[in-house]
Amino acid sequence: MQLPLDLPVLATVLTVSQLNQRIRESLEANLDEVWVSGEISNFRMPPSGHFYFSLKDQRSQIAAVMFRSANRLLPFRPEDGMEVIARGRISIYEARGDLQLCVEAMEPCGLGAQQLALEQLKKRLAAEGLFAESRKRPLPFLPRAVGIVTALKGAAIHDLLSVLRSRVPGLRIVIRPVRVQGKGAAPDIAQAVADLNRLGEPEVIIVGRGGGSLEDLWAFNDERVARAIAASGVPVVSAVGHEIDVTISDLVADRRAPTPTAAAAMVVPDQRDLVGSLDRIALALRLAIQRQIRQQRERLAAQAQHLRHPRQVLRTLQLRLDELSERAVHAITGRIRFAQQRLRGGAERLQALSPLAVLERGYSIARRVEDGAVIRDAAALKDGECLRLTFARGTARVRVEDSDAE
Repeated sequence: MQLPLDLPVLATVLTVSQLNQRIRESLEANLDEVWVSGEISNFRMPPSGHFYFSLKDQRSQIAAVMFRSANRLLPFRPEDGMEVIARGRISIYEARGDLQLCVEAMEPCGLGAQQLALEQLKKRLAAEGLFAESRKRPLPFLPRAVGIVTALKGAAIHDLLSVLRSRVPGLRIVIRPVRVQGKGAAPDIAQAVADLNRLGEPEVIIVGRGGGSLEDLWAFNDERVARAIAASGVPVVSAVGHEIDVTISDLVADRRAPTPTAAAAMVVPDQRDLVGSLDRIALALRLAIQRQIRQQRERLAAQAQHLRHPRQVLRTLQLRLDELSERAVHAITGRIRFAQQRLRGGAERLQALSPLAVLERGYSIARRVEDGAVIRDAAALKDGECLRLTFARGTARVRVEDSDAE
């Protein structure tokens, strides 16, 4: 390789890789940690899990990367347009000579990281329908057993037990103690809800704690707690004792109570109220029965006025039967008489038309002996032919000697 004529004799010639390496080492040595504020743009997260984005202001921008080892602890999800403060170090990507900021920590400007993470989680769970009223179930009227998920120490458990036992003294109460704040509280609460469901005894579960700061209540904003409540097979009442702040567990639960005391009053009725209600119902039922009896007695008395003695009814029926019998006999007799008259008239008409009546008047009927045929015309007779004559009384056999046919 031929060197330029003006190259100093003692000059060191660097490769591009060596130059980029020296720049990176120099930057990292002089800018080992910087705080930068800017707006996120071009945010992307490839399958590797690293965050790649740019930080910009009104005049400039710089490429940035937040490796997975650092961003996995980030409580919120960066988005384009988000104003943040990032802590990192300036470096150079030697393969391309690109200047970049290696971010090690980041937090939103004007809104705490926890609050931002909370708002993002709320939007995501709402989009999944976990806050929908349509999926919330009614509480049982009088559960046989109540499950409680809270700390064993504190005012919350005392208030819950006092109210539950005063309202229903014989109520079965199953307590699953948990940590309600600090590290490990959220998975402990989620596991407790699942444990009570597996137990299968409680018909309703109260999850909560007494009042506190937003940081104290933060375990009830955890996604694991929200999903455990949503997956519960029995209704869940969220009783986080802080009326101002609404936690995610309040939004997911079937019912929200402002305090543990209110939750206890919500899940079971007061036995004294039940006894009073039963007394009122019994009184109303007794009055209704008495009213029905009185009305039926009045109705029976009114109907009794229209009733007659059975003997009188029987006598009336007997008279009616006699009357109907006489009418029936009279009707039948009349029909028989009419039939007899018709029969007599018919007999007389038949008698008038009868051949015997004609014979009584001196006529006779002549029949040929051979075939019994009636002779109506003398021309049909032959001399010597035998005839049988029928008279009104008796018959005679004759022989024809001479016929005179006209």
